[in-house]
Amino acid sequence: MASPAANLKVNGARLWESLMEMAKVGPGVAGGNNRQALSDADGEARKLFKSWCEEAGATVGVDKMGSMFAMIPGTDPDAAPVYMGSHLDTQPTGGKYDGVYGVLGGLEVLRSIKDMGIKTRHPIVVTNWTNEEGSRFAPAMLASGVFAGLHTLDFAYDRTDADGLRFGDELARIGWIGDEDVGTRKIHAMFELHIEQGPILEADNLDIGVVTHCQGLWWLQVTLTGKDAHTGSTPMAMRKNTGLGMARMIELVQTIAMDAQPNAVGGVGQINVYPNSRNVVPGKSVFTIDFRTADPAKLDAMRARFETEAPAIADALDISIEIEPVGHVDPVTFDPALVERVRGAAARLGYSHRDMVSGAGHDACWISKIAPTTMVFCPCVDGLSHNEAEEITPDWATKGADVLMHAVLETAIITA
Repeated sequence: MASPAANLKVNGARLWESLMEMAKVGPGVAGGNNRQALSDADGEARKLFKSWCEEAGATVGVDKMGSMFAMIPGTDPDAAPVYMGSHLDTQPTGGKYDGVYGVLGGLEVLRSIKDMGIKTRHPIVVTNWTNEEGSRFAPAMLASGVFAGLHTLDFAYDRTDADGLRFGDELARIGWIGDEDVGTRKIHAMFELHIEQGPILEADNLDIGVVTHCQGLWWLQVTLTGKDAHTGSTPMAMRKNTGLGMARMIELVQTIAMDAQPNAVGGVGQINVYPNSRNVVPGKSVFTIDFRTADPAKLDAMRARFETEAPAIADALDISIEIEPVGHVDPVTFDPALVERVRGAAARLGYSHRDMVSGAGHDACWISKIAPTTMVFCPCVDGLSHNEAEEITPDWATKGADVLMHAVLETAIITA
């Protein structure tokens, strides 16, 4: 299979202009974006994206989850398409690049292919997956999850936001319920271009992350029950202090994650103490633990160690403990052949690169369950994401899209 010539490059200036133009839709309050799924701004962004795709010669289809598929044909009518894409929705205080870069980077690949008159055997599709973020309608990666068969359409339509508005109703309101049944499209392979959302590439002064895996996770909710007591009049030795128990267990989470190195993380992100009064020893504390790694055995071992050692902490303080698993995702191993194409494309273009594990979830994780899939990362400043200050450079954006184009063309097979 012939590889694209190293002089094939996207139009980086056009890609950057598109990113800046899309950032005007659903502006945030501090330079980023608030374009949550199925908001009016989401509908406006979709219209803009569709117009750009049609200008590039693509035909745009929409499924019943509102996911958009912009396709240019291949020379073989029976060949399954090669997909690119990510999402246009953002967090309430989101940046201009998370997800959007993958959609518009894919669009730039289509535009560049058209400019250069390149034909491929397989059709090529750019996708905007609906509700990847899950900030308004949980869970995250909802549309790709329905596409991959993890959720039903009825389940998705019945999700509600904080105001009680239904996903299905809001999708209809903004006018983006398509006529395609979800999951019926054939996929030969899928590539997702994304910002790293972490600090490694920038710190190592590298251009490209070759994503080999996506971390699995265990979320555990821990409830500690003791006894409310007056802080001033209850002797230290007679307290049933759930706040102290929680503090010691947070330290245990840190120890477990450090002992599981390399390539494992753990932390406590949500804490509630009751009655949450400055002069009351808390009689109840509830907190959540997030363990992540790409190694399935290590992931389960981290959970098991906490469940073994935390009760001893509780016993020593004479408090009770309940540990409830509230979330789980298996680690994802991306397709080795596609990973190698990304790696080869970066090398052919002369871009510095390294293998990476994604610490965040992406639509590619769900699609990997039904088709060969991988991801391409570009750096982001200070590793900052899900933040209006999120930033990348035009050079990083261009190089990531160049690698995407080369990997996609090699997979779609350039024809004479």
